[in-house]
Amino acid sequence: MKRYFITGLLIWVPLGITIWALNLIISTLDQSLLLLPMHWRPEAWLGVKIPGLGVILTFAVILLSGLVTANMLGQRLLKFWESLLSRIPVVKSIYYSVKQVSDSLFSGNGDAFRKVLLVRYPHPQAWSIAFQTNLPGEVEQHLDDEHVAVFIPTTPSPVNGFYFFVKRSEIIELDISVDSALKYIVSMGVVSSPEKPVIPANF
Repeated sequence: MKRYFITGLLIWVPLGITIWALNLIISTLDQSLLLLPMHWRPEAWLGVKIPGLGVILTFAVILLSGLVTANMLGQRLLKFWESLLSRIPVVKSIYYSVKQVSDSLFSGNGDAFRKVLLVRYPHPQAWSIAFQTNLPGEVEQHLDDEHVAVFIPTTPSPVNGFYFFVKRSEIIELDISVDSALKYIVSMGVVSSPEKPVIPANF
């Protein structure tokens, strides 16, 4: 009986979490319909609320925004909009910080995560997976030895974590992809990868 129950859990738990996540995403994106006037909303002229239409609207708005800003006129409008935001003290800091991160993550030539590393954290006897990021020049000039900037994500949410500067001599570079490393972190090490990290012999 116990074995059958566990087998059933293994079937329904991933399915249930997947359905819950999809429902959360769809219901969140459906909130974009609230931006439309009441008489423009689908339930006003269909008489019934259809889940998922907000996903289509959100996708259409993002796609249209990309098409508009792809030409000369769109670029000028975008620069004008950013110049307005740059005049608002608090908004300026938040907007440009988020913009730099999104540009690095979503652009094809971004350097969001360059390499997968092992660093000693949270104490000298422990190792954590980290990602090499950009080392600010104003910080580098104050460091005696050669350092690298690393981001140590938390488990199971890799969007949160810690940003450190570590001596290059005290890190281990892993020969695995960023996607595989993220898979380790999100699954808390449960999901394995066919890639095997290459660790130098001196460690």
